[in-house]
Amino acid sequence: MSPRAVLDTNVVVSGERSASPTSPSREILQRWLKGEFALLYTPDTLAEYARKLRELGVSVPRIRELLAEMAFLGEPVRVSFFHEAHLPDDPDDIAFLLCATNGNATHLVTYDSDFDSIRPHFEFKICRPLDFLHDLRGA
Repeated sequence: MSPRAVLDTNVVVSGERSASPTSPSREILQRWLKGEFALLYTPDTLAEYARKLRELGVSVPRIRELLAEMAFLGEPVRVSFFHEAHLPDDPDDIAFLLCATNGNATHLVTYDSDFDSIRPHFEFKICRPLDFLHDLRGA
């Protein structure tokens, strides 16, 4: 089964803004563009990417280009199940968790430690970018 991943905002922002060719987040975005995994998204996750990228000074044309790529090449998820017994502390993270659960994700990729306490309660893997890259390379 091909990996199905939800990328937290911090991974997308890091990949977009990194100048380092060895950035794990940048490599994840490049591997997604090569079709190595399905990127799952909802309108809420795209809106969060746009909001954070704009706050950090990324140009509106670049944000539009990135979101258009995600909408065209990614896999939209319809959120129909909203009830989770275990939620991250940050309310902004709930959209990513719901995207992962409703989209049958294999991975939720994040740098955010708010997910650490709920990690054991989900069938998909909640992991750091380097762990996801390890799984991609071994897949």
